[in-house]
Amino acid sequence: MTCSLKAVIFDLDGTLLYTLENLHESTNFALEHFGYPKRSLEEIRNFVGNGVQKLIERALPDGIDNPDFNQCLELFKKHYSQTMYEKTRPYDGIIEMLRTLNRSGIVCAVVSNKFDSAVKELCKRYFGDLIAFAAGECEDVRKKPCPDGVLKIINQLGCGGDCVYVGDSEVDIQTAKNAGLKCISVSWGYKDKDFLIQNGAQLIVGSVEELTKAILQ
Repeated sequence: MTCSLKAVIFDLDGTLLYTLENLHESTNFALEHFGYPKRSLEEIRNFVGNGVQKLIERALPDGIDNPDFNQCLELFKKHYSQTMYEKTRPYDGIIEMLRTLNRSGIVCAVVSNKFDSAVKELCKRYFGDLIAFAAGECEDVRKKPCPDGVLKIINQLGCGGDCVYVGDSEVDIQTAKNAGLKCISVSWGYKDKDFLIQNGAQLIVGSVEELTKAILQ
């Protein structure tokens, strides 16, 4: 099968990997340690998408102005790094899809707002060589929806506009727009279809099979 695309850049959480329960547990571990109320799974679902700093800011009373903010964030990162494989898994069909794209000559990459070490470790563990490039939050690269991370990978690949971005949130829609790329939104992640439509999604797929077809068409 031939395809005009040279590369696909994916979001990670809610797109390739189900990570919500581990994020929930690490957030509550940090909150409870400092004596703050725990958050529900649904609250965490609504808090994710802009990186772990924003997750803790949203979960912690008074947010970034809380005197325990920095310590809470660091405790979250430590706990998450130690437990992030426990309930995390690729969505059904994702591995097969990545293999199909690789066989079709399409380079697969990940750009996430999760901290960089976790992104690289998760991609290595679950996807191995199926993901050629994986990048998370770094000091020298602005977070999504800024297009910096996406554009950096595009430049590394030399693929110009022959690329599509795939994600599950409004952040991903805006990231693709800022990078000048077409965006495919998936509805199995942390934001539902109505929310994605309200936030400007133009192409929404509801299954991995649909996503594969949309990429290869």
